[in-house]
Amino acid sequence: MPYEHEAPKAEHYLSVLEEIAAGIRTGRGRSADYIPALACVDPDRFGMAVADLDGGVCGVGEWRTPFSTQSITKVFALALVLAHEGAELWDHVGREPSGNPFNSLVQLEYENGIPRNPFINAGALVVTDRLQTATGDASADLLAFLRAESGNPELRFDLEVAASEAAHGDRNAALAHFIASYGHIRQPIPPLLDHYFRQCSIEMDCADLALATGFLARHGVRADGSRLLSRSEAKQINAVMMTCGTYDAAGDFAYRVGLPGKSGVGGGIVAVVPNRCTVCVWSPGLDARGNSVAGVDALDAFTTLTGLSVF
Repeated sequence: MPYEHEAPKAEHYLSVLEEIAAGIRTGRGRSADYIPALACVDPDRFGMAVADLDGGVCGVGEWRTPFSTQSITKVFALALVLAHEGAELWDHVGREPSGNPFNSLVQLEYENGIPRNPFINAGALVVTDRLQTATGDASADLLAFLRAESGNPELRFDLEVAASEAAHGDRNAALAHFIASYGHIRQPIPPLLDHYFRQCSIEMDCADLALATGFLARHGVRADGSRLLSRSEAKQINAVMMTCGTYDAAGDFAYRVGLPGKSGVGGGIVAVVPNRCTVCVWSPGLDARGNSVAGVDALDAFTTLTGLSVF
């Protein structure tokens, strides 16, 4: 498979990961206490992995410990919808940073029910709706894709986490009903929310996520060599990750890390180095905007030590 230049193997980065792990300060921030099933996760935990373009992977710390992916899965749902319908998606969800918390309702009324981007909750609900319309089983289709790309057939939904989110999901229900009133959601709301919560509950470890994200470093080419997205579509996802992938802290993340990234309130963050590798870090202690404190520090250190960024 041709790439623009020969990329290093994953082991090339192991000494960098070890240096980062030795110097990282964990235990800062708070676990996602608004989701009861995640509130008890120890914020002092840490893992980090790098995957190369050919499926090699290495890591440090708890890089093989599964955790709740949460909003990271929105990247993969977006990719699957773009593969199904292409640019039509962008008539129903925007590509701009929101500047508001990820579960905010504020802008929807002013903008005719079109969410600002696919990574805030409102936008992810639209994406899940369109994936459900295309496949008939959005969460199962997403799980099958993640199993294939990570090479891990044991990936599963954490039904306890999904139920915990559903029990505290009134705001997501309100978002979905409001968007549906403008015609941008077509599926019945209760099963749509079930798919959305199951999607967010998928458990993966750092290696799984780094491997699964590899198609974005390969410009849309899957692990088996088949093409999921055009080069342009992969560019679009990376661009939206850069500008919108870390909630309303995307500017600071771009400033510090300089890579397309997507975070989740389970404490994980994935980042893409096009033509080179993908990186995943996990540490559950979150800042006020929902991003892993130690995770952002680790990715900042990674790009500083390696000189790898898109800038």
